[in-house]
Amino acid sequence: MSKTGARLAALGIVLPPAPQPIGLFIPAVRTGNLLFLSGLAPVAEGSAPTVGKVGADFSAEEAQGYARMVGLNLLAVMLAELGDLDRVKRVVKVLGLVNATPDFTRHPFVIDGCSILFAEVFPDLGPHARTSMGAGSLPNNIPVEIEAVIELRDV
Repeated sequence: MSKTGARLAALGIVLPPAPQPIGLFIPAVRTGNLLFLSGLAPVAEGSAPTVGKVGADFSAEEAQGYARMVGLNLLAVMLAELGDLDRVKRVVKVLGLVNATPDFTRHPFVIDGCSILFAEVFPDLGPHARTSMGAGSLPNNIPVEIEAVIELRDV
């Protein structure tokens, strides 16, 4: 078992299957030693995407849980693309969008759900750059969408 696979097991994390795109794009693109992950939604295996607006339908704490769910889906895409999460050298950047009411201001707290997950899974890689933004709407009314840029190890 890989080091990161063992870490996932120790954390009690079972990755879902990698989600399939809902439009004309692919989940990941590699160029050089970078992997660009498309924005993903909080979708649990076998269920419809979670929908609603943060600040109206969900609390910041609930939305942080959805951001963690997106992080699990991003890890699943990484694993499907790379075959081994030990190929991840660094999480370079995370961009998180929060479908929020105009008065909601805790976007960084929400996206921490994904960032904390990445720090748990890759504790030796250090922190990543990140942008957390509010959006008036997101596709299919999902509460959170997150994308990432990953640096790969040479193999």
